[in-house]
Formats: sequence, C-alpha cells, structure tokens
Amino acid sequence: MDLKSKIRIIPDFPKEGIQFIDITTLLKDGPAYAHVIDTLVDMAGDVKPDIVVGPEARGFTVGAPVAYGLGVGFVPVRKPGKLPAETASYEYELEYGTDKLEIHRDAIEPGQKVLLVDDLLATGGTSLATARLIEDLGGVIAGIYFIIELGFLHGRERLTDYDVRTLIEY
Repeated sequence: MDLKSKIRIIPDFPKEGIQFIDITTLLKDGPAYAHVIDTLVDMAGDVKPDIVVGPEARGFTVGAPVAYGLGVGFVPVRKPGKLPAETASYEYELEYGTDKLEIHRDAIEPGQKVLLVDDLLATGGTSLATARLIEDLGGVIAGIYFIIELGFLHGRERLTDYDVRTLIEY
C-alpha cells in the first residue's frame, strides 16, 4: 500500500517554512490505518514486548492499537499534570528551552521489555526523553517504532542505542 499517498502535507504550518506532515488523512482511511497497525504489530513480533508505551498525543493513536494487536497493555506518557497517580518525570532540552514528560511510577516494572511507538521521528528529542523515562523506571527498550521518519532532521542519530524502525521516510 502506498502510505505516502494517504498523508497530507500542509505548507507553512505551524509557522512559515515548515512542511507539516499530517497523518489525520491516513488515520481516517480505515484500510490504510489498519495496514499501518498490522505492519507495526508484525514488526514487533520478533521483539515480543511486555508492554507498549506511547507519548502524548499521537503516540496514543498508534501505540494503543499496536498494544491491542500484540495482546499486551498500553501506557501513556503525558505532559505534566495530566496523570492522576504518583508520577516520574523527565525534563529534556528543546531548541529554545525545556519540556517535561511524565509517566505513572507503577506503569513499568523493572525488567519489562517495552516497545515505544509514536507517529513521527523528527529530531528524536521526545523519543529519547520517553526512552530515558522508561529506563529510569527499570524498563528495557525492546524497540522504538514510528510510522514516519523525517530523515533530513537526523533524529535517528540521537537513538543509536535502540532498535529504531519506521514505515515511511521523508
């Protein structure tokens, strides 16, 4: 299936000069969405994760159905203040400033094999921060999977310690 044909490019969003890769057009196409999820599930067959983690918010739309397909649980990683129980957090650098992610402290058990799933690999900052957060809780990253990779941003270079797989590259 030609997945790129299901993805819309929005010029100058959210600011001038940015070409926004919009996956909402892929998500609304039932057969294409199913193909993406089934392919990610098949890719994860050899790593046999114990649990799937997805960062807010598009990581939920990909990670949760992948977890379902693998027959394992799903853990959301959120922005600060969104999770109700005790959390662990990880602060990371952005181009201009910092950001922070949180996960429930009891979400990952030490030694659990974790598959991190998200929609897009850009600079790798969010993925690396999520991986570090999982590792801080004792989880072992079994792989980091994406629908799309923006290769020209070299995010994969920040994730060289991990098994990174993508379906589409721009």
